[in-house]
Amino acid sequence: MISNSNDMQALTEKIEQSSAFITDIYQELNKVIIGQRAMVDRILIGLLADGHVLLEGVPGLAKTLTISSLASVINTGFQRIQFTPDLLPADLIGTQIFNQKTGEFTVRKGPVFSNIILADEVNRSPAKVQSALLEAMQERQVTIGEETFRLEDPFLVLATQNPVEQEGTYPLPEAQVDRFMMKITIDYPTDKEELEIMRRMARTGKPVALKPVVQPKRILDARKVINDIYMDERVEQYIIDIIMATRKPEMYNLTKIDGWIDYGASPRGTINLNLASRAQAFCQHRAYVTPEDIRAIAYDILRHRIVLTYEAEAEEIQTEDIIEIILKHIQVP
Repeated sequence: MISNSNDMQALTEKIEQSSAFITDIYQELNKVIIGQRAMVDRILIGLLADGHVLLEGVPGLAKTLTISSLASVINTGFQRIQFTPDLLPADLIGTQIFNQKTGEFTVRKGPVFSNIILADEVNRSPAKVQSALLEAMQERQVTIGEETFRLEDPFLVLATQNPVEQEGTYPLPEAQVDRFMMKITIDYPTDKEELEIMRRMARTGKPVALKPVVQPKRILDARKVINDIYMDERVEQYIIDIIMATRKPEMYNLTKIDGWIDYGASPRGTINLNLASRAQAFCQHRAYVTPEDIRAIAYDILRHRIVLTYEAEAEEIQTEDIIEIILKHIQVP
């Protein structure tokens, strides 16, 4: 609680000092990542707010490069797992192997035992594999046989979906999608960015080697500092109004969208909108959350948490359309 201007000044200095490494991360990533600033911003917010991220975009938009580069910059482990129809849960979390010499079972840990996990095309594997990953995401632990192993912090899952090819896929159930803090839609770069990509990347040879500029402990310390970022009661109520408008639009005179929403955002949406907006303020080196922080992150928090009715789908209404209407209608504090 901020009681006076001196407390706010002290908090501001603390946040500015604690968030200084954000600039270093951006500068290092800019050596290999051209454009896609929104994607980098959201992945960093997910990392700082301890929330997993679902990315949707066509192949070739630097999703894998961005995620592996971030792991290098913050000096953490990285594993890319290609989800395929024949993947088994044991391929993901590990299994027990019988040792003939000792006559005992030993545990072989799977690729999920790392810090940053890229689950590539997560919707290509059956439900039991998706469930194994999502359990690890939620519980931050894995059980192999009778042993339970904690996953090392920081632990961040970034799962990708290809919106083009839907044949042979297993769409994530709504309850499982809700466990992702954000769903990011990735678009093509601009013409200027495309030109820069061509000039920089259309050459043979070794890729640019990135150096670590942050240690994992700095990320974990930043998560604690983010809890101290000030959020006014009116800003808190603004979050509640946005969430409630997705559930009961008639309460806010949003009759236009009343028949478009089957289910609104869950309490996870409320919590994640709060956490992500604090992380957004932290990345801007601010000690307080503004309504603009909430509006900037609202699409990514709510995009996968609003379930449309058949009528909305028939009219080709998108969840982004509903979020836009809500943000325009709800009074900004």
